[in-house]
Amino acid sequence: MKKVFDHIGVAVRDLDSSIDFYINILGGDLIDRYRSEAIGVESEIAIIDVKGTRTELLMPTNNTTSPIARFIKQKGKGVHHIAYQVANLDKAIAELKENGIRVMEDTRRVNKHGRRLIYLNPADTEGTIIEYCDYLENSELHG
Repeated sequence: MKKVFDHIGVAVRDLDSSIDFYINILGGDLIDRYRSEAIGVESEIAIIDVKGTRTELLMPTNNTTSPIARFIKQKGKGVHHIAYQVANLDKAIAELKENGIRVMEDTRRVNKHGRRLIYLNPADTEGTIIEYCDYLENSELHG
């Protein structure tokens, strides 16, 4: 199945400062800023577009349960994940499993913009957190 780059997720400690850098230094546009307290997310998120390339800035809102907080504690701030858009998330997951690649079922969700997503198990991806995603019809952020 064909995959195309969708976005990169960056773990940050100070969302306002990071937004300022992406807008004023890199020339990006703030597409959205929102807070998600969903279990397994617990982050404030800013979506930045720099000439057609999307970056999600992720700041933890709960320093004990947020996976972004755990990531920053273990590895520091910086690139958290790389996301690839697929035509059909369910079929892509089945293809991964056929190839012995595990997914992290507890990360499967639909975000506020209609993006269905799941993370692949980093133990099967050389340590890189990879997100697979597709978009529901009529999503305002549909790539």
